[in-house]
Amino acid sequence: MVALALDDVSASFGEVRVLGPLSLTVNRGEQVALVGKSGAGKSTLLSLMYKEARIPVAYMPQALGLVETLSVFHNVYMGRLSQHPTWYNLANLVWPQGKQLAAIVPILESLQLAEKRKAPAGELSGGQRQRTAAARVIFQGAELLLADEPVSALDGPLAHVVMQSLSQAYPTSVIAMHDVELALRYTQRIVGIQHGKVVLDEPSHRLSPGDLLPLYQG
Repeated sequence: MVALALDDVSASFGEVRVLGPLSLTVNRGEQVALVGKSGAGKSTLLSLMYKEARIPVAYMPQALGLVETLSVFHNVYMGRLSQHPTWYNLANLVWPQGKQLAAIVPILESLQLAEKRKAPAGELSGGQRQRTAAARVIFQGAELLLADEPVSALDGPLAHVVMQSLSQAYPTSVIAMHDVELALRYTQRIVGIQHGKVVLDEPSHRLSPGDLLPLYQG
C-alpha cells in the first residue's frame, strides 16, 4: 500500500526552481534515506512529502521545534498533545500523569536522556536537543516518519542509538541524511538528490559508500 506519492512536483523560491520536477512513491514498510549534499533539495522534498502524505505523519525537521521553556518530558509529551482534551494537557503540564511518565521515561532511557527529563529544553546541548526531538516522534506513534538530519549533532555511538530507535519505531520512514554509512545501514532504499532531482533510486544492499560519493561532488 502506498504511504505517499509525489507526481511531477516542483518547488521554487521566488523565480528560482529548487526542486523538481520529480515523481517519487514510498510504500508502507519502506525505510528510505534521502542523500545528497547540502542545498540539493532534500529538506524541500521532505516538506512536500509532509503535505502530500496519505497516512498520519510524525515530522522531525532540522529546526526540531522544541519549546525552550518546557522540560524534556513535556516536549516529548507534545507528540500526543492533540490526542487529549485541553484540561488533561494542562493537568499534565502542572503534574505529569503516571500513565504518561510510564510511556515516556522508557523512551528517554533508551535514548540515554532520562537524567534530563526535568531539564528545560533551552539548557540542552545540540545532541540532547536532537534526542529529545527523536523521543517526541517516537512517542507520537504515527504511521510514517519524516526526519531531516536527525543525528547530525550526535557522535558515533549515540547516532547509532537514535537510528536504531527510529528504525524500530517506524517501519515506514523517509530520512534525509549526510552520513551515507548510516543511511546504508539503517534504511532499505537510497534516493539520491542532486540539483533538486532524483538521480539515484536503489535498494541499499546494492550500494556502497563509494557509489554515493558522486552525489557530493560538483
